[in-house]
Amino acid sequence: MYNVTYKFEQKGLEPITFNNVEDGQSLLEVALINDINLHHNCGGVCACSTCHLYVEQGDTFLEELSDREEDFIDRAVNPRLNSRLGCQCVLKPGSGSIVVSLPDQSQFLGE
Repeated sequence: MYNVTYKFEQKGLEPITFNNVEDGQSLLEVALINDINLHHNCGGVCACSTCHLYVEQGDTFLEELSDREEDFIDRAVNPRLNSRLGCQCVLKPGSGSIVVSLPDQSQFLGE
């Protein structure tokens, strides 16, 4: 089981931690199940970059970055070395703590 913390770059939103998160889920799925509206225009199939996030801690607990994911991260707004797509960050079997930051998505509200 994992502890997953979501931090938000959008002003006014406090970090949220979810405990006892089961492996096999993506960070996008965990967010959506817990009412965090992480954009996912392609439906979570690694065909866009709207579920872009930053992994601050626990990247070893996630499936590795694929070439396809890396291509879409290059198209994301403000990519960094720790950028990933939430739909591709699947929790490996095991347990640990993961901390991610979500870019300010308020700029996409008009889409």
